[in-house]
Amino acid sequence: MKNIGLEEVNHEEKYARLTKKWLSPDDLEKEYGFSKSTQAKMRMVSSNSKIPYHKIGSKYIRYSRADIDAWIKEHKVRGV
Repeated sequence: MKNIGLEEVNHEEKYARLTKKWLSPDDLEKEYGFSKSTQAKMRMVSSNSKIPYHKIGSKYIRYSRADIDAWIKEHKVRGV
């Protein structure tokens, strides 16, 4: 594994990625840690944790960053 110095980090690319409004399943996996398999299960009607998503045509799945952030807050589990 290659160590990257701070001077090598592309801050513009990192900022653009974090402010991206629409996320693909790959983006959601990289940024939030939900595998594509888990995403598919959470999109099913019978899922208890139905994740908000948009389907473009019959092929493309996209997630709104704002919807995902709100969904995560709604599903917060509080300790006793």
